[in-house]
Amino acid sequence: MPELLTTDEAADYLRLSERKLYELVAERAVPCSKVTGRWLFPRAALDRWVSAGLIARAGLAQVAAPPIVGGSHDPLLEWALRESNSGLASLPEGSEEGLRRLTHAEVMMAAIHLHRLDGDDDTANVDGVAEAPGLHDAVVIAFARREQGILVAKGNPLGLSDMASIAASRARMAQRPAGAGAQLLLLALLARAGIALDDLKLAKPAFPTGPDIAQAVRAGRIDCGIATRSVALSAGLDFLPIAWERFDLVMRQRDYFMPGPQALFGFIRQPVLRDRAAELGGYDVSDAGAVRLVN
Repeated sequence: MPELLTTDEAADYLRLSERKLYELVAERAVPCSKVTGRWLFPRAALDRWVSAGLIARAGLAQVAAPPIVGGSHDPLLEWALRESNSGLASLPEGSEEGLRRLTHAEVMMAAIHLHRLDGDDDTANVDGVAEAPGLHDAVVIAFARREQGILVAKGNPLGLSDMASIAASRARMAQRPAGAGAQLLLLALLARAGIALDDLKLAKPAFPTGPDIAQAVRAGRIDCGIATRSVALSAGLDFLPIAWERFDLVMRQRDYFMPGPQALFGFIRQPVLRDRAAELGGYDVSDAGAVRLVN
């Protein structure tokens, strides 16, 4: 079967009448594109659409997502949400949970920084959204590149430098909830170093955000954890750099022009964001607001 299906092929593939399929097209409820006057349906996108259970809801009116940014936590984003007067609230629970909530219309936007066990992390966000079931109509907007590293106490008393030294010293290592971008980065670093997660002395329970890890290091409850340079600087901790990562915003195409997102996107394209990013440290916002993917 071809990768691009015609209307009659798509209707047969979905076991729908052509009339019903045209209704779904008119409602923009099914992934498709019009080329030289004909509707074409990407078979892979149809598979994702079906697996997400969207057919069951296709005949229902689309429910507006609440003005909430789910996903990952970031100090610069939190500031931008306030200063832009976007009216968007924040619900930081981790990248993968943000995408799950976006798929189910529980948030309007998700902030993500995904990592692969082995591969090109620069494209991990875009590829993750492109392959996600139920996000056939998503758009990815660049927010920042930011520096991730290991937070340690002032002076680095245990002499930590990388995952191998953390495992060998039995340092108390923070972990983040499953699916959080920092936890995905931790797993990727361990895989690349050939170290098992069980080889680390992991602190429990998991820490919700980077600032929570910073507070625990300052209080002496843990020895180290992964967070951004901006978090380390604001807490007065030492920082062992690991990598720069993409921190992006994901939303439905239909929500892109809503007042809240437009206020935020207009704001982050202004010089004031660059000034704040320089003040916090560990950010590159040169392409803030650029469209990285239209799914």
